[in-house]
Amino acid sequence: MKHSFVCGAILAFCFATGGAGVVFAEEKGPVEVVIQATLDGEKVAKPAFLPHQTHQWLECEGCHHGRGADGKKVEYVAGQKIEKCEICHNTKVKMPEKVTTLKRAGHALCMECHRKNNVELTKCGVCHTKK
Repeated sequence: MKHSFVCGAILAFCFATGGAGVVFAEEKGPVEVVIQATLDGEKVAKPAFLPHQTHQWLECEGCHHGRGADGKKVEYVAGQKIEKCEICHNTKVKMPEKVTTLKRAGHALCMECHRKNNVELTKCGVCHTKK
């Protein structure tokens, strides 16, 4: 509820001012990211469309991370190269079952956040749209 109020207030401000005065410190990454497994033959009805630009109110380390020489997850460091998630999240790389594939990793990360912030965003059609 609190999150919805804050987002609504920001949107109202943007519409009222025509966006003036609302400037992001820097544009980070693409406007949209298409998430589709290419390394694993997972059965997925449709690719997931991540509106990256609308998620930029989050801190980068909330979603992004890396992998150390030992194969373990390392926290994101500002400026690090962002690799495709599927490089690590595929069945050829030994990962915990919960995140062993791109689909599982995406669902684990995205759905957890969506459940906390707006349960309506957990519906399949929110990310898996017809484009």
